[in-house]
Amino acid sequence: MRVLAFDGRMGASGDMILAALLDAGADPDALEPVTEALPVAYRIDDAEKTGIAAATVDVVFPDEDSAHAHGHSGADDADAHGHGHSHSHDHSETDSTHAHEPTDDDSDTETPAEGHGPHRSYREVREIVRGMDLEPAIERDALAIFELLGEAEAAVHGEDLEEIHFHEVGADDAIADVVGAAALLHDLAPDRVVTTPLATGGGTVSMSHGEYPVPTPAVVEIAQRADWSLRGGPVDAELLTPTGAAILAHVADGVDSLPALDLEAAGNGAGGYDLDPHPNVLRALVGVGEGELVKDDIAVLETNLDDATPEVLGGLQETLSDAGARDVSILPATMKKSRPGHLVKVICKPADRERVARALAEETGTLGVRDAGVTHRWIAEREFETVTLEIDGEEYEVTVKIASDADGEVYDVSAEYDDAKAVARETTLPVRAVVERAEAAARVDLVE
Repeated sequence: MRVLAFDGRMGASGDMILAALLDAGADPDALEPVTEALPVAYRIDDAEKTGIAAATVDVVFPDEDSAHAHGHSGADDADAHGHGHSHSHDHSETDSTHAHEPTDDDSDTETPAEGHGPHRSYREVREIVRGMDLEPAIERDALAIFELLGEAEAAVHGEDLEEIHFHEVGADDAIADVVGAAALLHDLAPDRVVTTPLATGGGTVSMSHGEYPVPTPAVVEIAQRADWSLRGGPVDAELLTPTGAAILAHVADGVDSLPALDLEAAGNGAGGYDLDPHPNVLRALVGVGEGELVKDDIAVLETNLDDATPEVLGGLQETLSDAGARDVSILPATMKKSRPGHLVKVICKPADRERVARALAEETGTLGVRDAGVTHRWIAEREFETVTLEIDGEEYEVTVKIASDADGEVYDVSAEYDDAKAVARETTLPVRAVVERAEAAARVDLVE
């Protein structure tokens, strides 16, 4: 199993995650859909932090016209929202310091996007992401991350998610951070992402209502929805930003220490400040992990239906999967007054459960969806292999699913039923015989 492990001892921000992923081997071309949709560019550079070479990423407006067209969102705007520090990716205590110190070769026409750009509502950010022509999986991840940010802001301010108005995390640079991180993660394509406990820093930050302790309220809200844990220190500065926390809350499982890995690559993403004697970098390690079933955090949703038509039930797999469901089960049940009905059980990621619950209600007309809370399941590694069967002089292809642990130890081989049925229709063999032949052929291939 290919694992991406973040070392969270110096916290994380959006641009540090971008830089660490690029330094670990992600393809910068994966960022093109962002720069094609937004008037921004990614400035990728190198830095040294306490003797450690690291990558830096700044989101910039490539010319003055772009910067002027998007205005400037200063501290007054942030204070109006109740936050006098940056929520995007400054990795610092104030919103007046950029994430990275400028380099000698910065273009004269480039303007840092941080602090510039319109403040948008959660609904507006969602529409921008949906209009960016992203791969479906990248779009789903980006939307889920912004949903986490929105839920955190709504909880802090006692507002409704759909009405929450982002400030820094709704600007172009924050959108570029979130969508860019999702794109680079999909380019690296790890089977699992983990992080050690994330350092928050310490001290206080200034907000419109006074001095607030680190971690900030939004980070605390996000951490409650995450699988990983927090730890204070090691310096008095804001090390974990809401954007960094939300990205990792969506993609990463928590581990107490770095797992055993057969390393393939490593990357360092630099933060803005020099925090001697601590290297201000986020480290990313990519490698093959030891064999075990993988812990997968999930939410379980349920509803009882006594009036759903077969057509509605038959379409739930597709419609709920489009909303983010990982698995949909429909079971016969006996309802009130001994009426026949159905129990619908849906498994999804915790961050997707509100969206999936709404889709379930809209598709079925149910008046209530039960949320069993966040739990986890143990899952196998799955690969799909195509085998070729020769029957009566003709060749037919059947897809076979191979289940194994992270060490590659195979413990189940299953032919895809639809493929086997299609072959059976074209031959004189029963479906069961096609399944047996396909699974035997796959086992032979594994031995070879």
